[in-house]
This record gives sequence, C-alpha cells and structure tokens, in this order.
Amino acid sequence: QVQLVESGGGLVQAGRSLRLSCAVSENIFNFNSVGWYRQAPGNQRELVARINVGGRTTYSDSAKGRFTISRDNGLNTVNLQMNGLKSEDTAVYYCNANILSRNYWGQGTLVTVSA
Repeated sequence: QVQLVESGGGLVQAGRSLRLSCAVSENIFNFNSVGWYRQAPGNQRELVARINVGGRTTYSDSAKGRFTISRDNGLNTVNLQMNGLKSEDTAVYYCNANILSRNYWGQGTLVTVSA
C-alpha cells in the first residue's frame, strides 16, 4: 500500500513563506506524477502544482510565480516551497501520487495564513 505523509504546515503571516514536504513510501519514479492539491472550506480540491516523471512541472494560476515544486529523488520526497503567502492560500494541502487512473493521497496538512 502506497503511503504519503505530509509535513510542514502551520500558521504563518501573510507575505511569509512555508515549505511543505511529502514522504512517499515508494520510488517516486514509479508514478506518472506527484504533486500537491489543496482544499479550502466549502471548496473543491484543486491542483496546486505537480511534477511528472520527466520533470515537467504544472502550476495553478494562483501558484505561478510564488510556489515551487521540487523532488528529492534519493529520499522519495516531494516539496512545495510557498513564498508570498496570502490569506486565500489557507487550506488543507494534500500530497498526491498518480499512476494511470489511480490516485494516492496523504492525510493532508493544514496551512493557515493570517492577514
């Protein structure tokens, strides 16, 4: 069973930075892509950023220019560096690993950005 464990969430003031990490129990190159999604209260879960097996990255419009996704291949971790945080970035952030039609999710980590 694939396990994804997120860390790094917390309370931060607007304009500051946070770094999220996700430890994957398998080689991340086993997956088509790994990435981060988020879900704010009352909203659907949405893509924040992902990186595919070839290293191509995809960002949501709200993440472009502020967030950076990276992976540490040796440690099987996926990181999300979030700079210039805004109150609207407040959400539970979920790590995701995808292979074909199957998605694996972490338990989520809460990010709260205060004004």
